[in-house]
Amino acid sequence: MIDKASELKKLVTIASDMQIPADLRTKSIEMIGNIGSQEALRALLDLAANPALPKDERDQALKHSRDIIRGGR
Repeated sequence: MIDKASELKKLVTIASDMQIPADLRTKSIEMIGNIGSQEALRALLDLAANPALPKDERDQALKHSRDIIRGGR
């Protein structure tokens, strides 16, 4: 469980760091969605609400949030 929390924290840091290239931020959002836990859902919703992120990355975070909710994970 600690490893998942640590991994999630690192991915969120990458996804929200505007100094990192967009393709890596996008990949980290996808990886957060693949975790599929409640913590990942909360992290994705936080990313979607972050006005500093580009609109397409915020939309991607919302899409993965919906996928987690629909999947019942």
